[in-house]
Amino acid sequence: MADDEDEGGFGGLYEDGHWVWDEATEALVFVSDLPPKPVEAIHIPIKAPTGTVEFRDDVDLIEQIRFRRRYQRKLKPGQPDIITVQDVKDIALFTAPVNILSPMLINMLHLPTTERFIRALVLCCQYYLQIADEMANRIIELETKVRTPQCEVLESEFRDNLSDLRLLVAKEYSTMLIGGGDTKKFHHMGPQKKRRSLSDKDARLFETLLRMCVQIVWLALGRKAFNQIELEVNRLFKSEIFNAVEHNLNTGYINKMTKEERAVLLGRCLRHDKKLNTRSPLMNEVFCHREIDYRLMGAGVIKCHQISPRIMYMKEAVAGPEERLVELGIVLGIIGMHRSAFDTMLKPLPTSNEIGKSKASVSSASYASKSSVSRKSQIANQKVYPDIVLPRKESRIISFPSSFPDDPEDIRPCSETQRRRWQNRLMKLLHPYGR
Repeated sequence: MADDEDEGGFGGLYEDGHWVWDEATEALVFVSDLPPKPVEAIHIPIKAPTGTVEFRDDVDLIEQIRFRRRYQRKLKPGQPDIITVQDVKDIALFTAPVNILSPMLINMLHLPTTERFIRALVLCCQYYLQIADEMANRIIELETKVRTPQCEVLESEFRDNLSDLRLLVAKEYSTMLIGGGDTKKFHHMGPQKKRRSLSDKDARLFETLLRMCVQIVWLALGRKAFNQIELEVNRLFKSEIFNAVEHNLNTGYINKMTKEERAVLLGRCLRHDKKLNTRSPLMNEVFCHREIDYRLMGAGVIKCHQISPRIMYMKEAVAGPEERLVELGIVLGIIGMHRSAFDTMLKPLPTSNEIGKSKASVSSASYASKSSVSRKSQIANQKVYPDIVLPRKESRIISFPSSFPDDPEDIRPCSETQRRRWQNRLMKLLHPYGR
C-alpha cells in the first residue's frame, strides 16, 4: 500500500484509471478513465426468414459467364468432371438473396457434417417423392383391384426404408444440435457451451440454413416438386404444428392422404403430445421404439466391421466420394452424374434427337414458340436420374456388441477455396463501396 499512498493514497492516479474505496463492498475498486469500447450491434430481424424467401432461377447469360469464371469449382488435373455437392451448393449460394446470407451460414455450409447432412436429406427427399408417387398410383389402382396381404408386406418395406433414411438425416442433425465434431463453434451457447444462449441469432441461423437446404435439395433433384420438398422438410424439422410453410400455403396435404398413404409416408414414430412437449419427427425417429440397426448411427463417421449391403449403400450415399456413386449404382439425384449433360446452372440439356425434332417442326414464329414450350415441358418431365433401389434389410437385426468401434472414418474435407470465394463475394455485396 506504500506505493499507492505515495501516489495519492487510495485515489492514486494511474495511466488508465485510479483506485477508489467502495463503501458498499468495503473493498478497493479500480475505476478506468478510458472510454468504454464500442460494442458492435448485430441487427437481427424480429422474425426470421421463412419459406417466402425467393431464390433467382432466371440467371441470364452474362451472369452465367460471370459465375463460371469467378465462382464455379475449378477441376484439378485428372479429376473427373462430375457434379458434386459443392457444385449444387455453389448454385444455391449464387442465386440466394443477400438478406439471408451471412458469414456464419457460408462457414457452416462448408463443414463435413453439414455436407453429410445435405446428402442424407437429398436421399431422403428423393425416396419420399418416389414412394409418394408409388402410393398415389397404388391408391388409384385400388378402384379396380383388391388389396392382398402382399400389399401390406410391400408397404411395410417402404415405411421402414423411409424411417431409416430419416434416421440418417437425424443423426447428422443431432450432431449439429449438440455442437459435436466440427459444429462446436456454431453451438448457440458457444464452443464451451458456457455463453448466454442467443436465441434470436440461433433462430436466424436455423431458418436460413433450412431454407438453403431446401433449395439445395430441389436443385439436386432436378428442379422438380419444390412445394412437396419444402413442405416435407419443414414438417420433419418443425412437426405439423409449427410447419410455417403449410400454414402459409394451407394445402392440407396430410389430411388429403388416405390411411395407407399416411401410414407409409409419415411412418410409425409419430407422437401427438402437447405443444410444449412436441418433438420434431426427426427426433421421434431417434427415440422411436422399433428395431434399429445401431450401425446406421455411425454411417460415414465411425468404422464398422461386417457392414451389410444396405448399410454400405447408405454410407457411400452420405459420405462416399461422388465419383463412385454411379459406379456403385447409388442414386443421389443429379449428384455423381457427368456435367456434360447439364448447363452452367445444372439444368439438363436437351438431347440431340429432341433438338432435331424441334428444328424440323419450326415453320413460323408461332409454331416456334409452341415447339419451344413443348420441348421445355418434355425436358421438365423426362427422368433425369433413375429411381432408388435400396438393398433389403437383414432378416435378423444384429444385437449390440460388447464394445462399440471408435475408429473414425476418413472424413472428406470441404473445399476451402470455394468457402473463401463465397465469403469474399458476400463482403463485396454487403460493402460495395468499402475499401
